[in-house]
Amino acid sequence: MTVKQISIFLENRPESLMELTDILAKRNINMRALCLADTNDFGIARIIVDDPENVANILKEEEYIVKASNVIALEIPDETGSLNKILKILGENGRNVEYMYGFTGRKTNCAFMVLRCTDIPKTEQVLDSNGIRMLNQEELKNI
Repeated sequence: MTVKQISIFLENRPESLMELTDILAKRNINMRALCLADTNDFGIARIIVDDPENVANILKEEEYIVKASNVIALEIPDETGSLNKILKILGENGRNVEYMYGFTGRKTNCAFMVLRCTDIPKTEQVLDSNGIRMLNQEELKNI
């Protein structure tokens, strides 16, 4: 059960991120999650949105370089050690987390994490067999 993440390549300069969010705001696109990474020359904004295919097309029309990829979105208890338990399960099963970022929703007592792992189907299987709740694309609209 994966969700689509949109990765957008940005120039590493003032207002670059604001220009991206301005396009999203003008199109009434609500980001569920955002992660920003940078190098000296460029940045990568990774976003989770309700309608990733539409957003990818809009951004391509605006001449952004975008890539859609599958990631796993997890709902975890908002309590000490919850993330550690999941990371321990993944590690014990040979799953490597390439990157991860969190986001919030309207639901209380829960935290949400997005993670990208090697071999997503195997990672989903490990998570599912350990009772860890994954979100699907449709559920993102309601959190």
